[in-house]
Amino acid sequence: MKKTVLLSALFLGSLVLAQKTPVLGGDKDAHGCIGSAGYTYSQIKKDCVRTFEQKIKLTEVAPKGSSTSMAAVIFSKDKQKAEVFVKDAGAESLILTRAGGKAKAWKNGEYILVPYKKNGYQLKKDNVVIYR
Repeated sequence: MKKTVLLSALFLGSLVLAQKTPVLGGDKDAHGCIGSAGYTYSQIKKDCVRTFEQKIKLTEVAPKGSSTSMAAVIFSKDKQKAEVFVKDAGAESLILTRAGGKAKAWKNGEYILVPYKKNGYQLKKDNVVIYR
């Protein structure tokens, strides 16, 4: 009898602890991307990506505070669209469209992405460089 009561108490205790422990990967967004694993949804790739693993990364020019934030850029296959992941945009990424067929700039309202130096890019907001 004592063993049954003890085992029942252990079982119930483990159930209570299991309910309070957050499940890793249990934070999927509307697209199924797991934020706690570093994934966010890419509108261009139509898939979950890790922005810190992307080839094109930009560094904040004038950080507010002690930490510098990063931005990532993903281009469409035809290079007509650029998706930019910046903290200013909130949860969504920004989609910038190439201005004209062979133009070297991608625009979306107040944001513009332009080539910089040999293989880099600059992101400007209201014509002020915010990432390079």
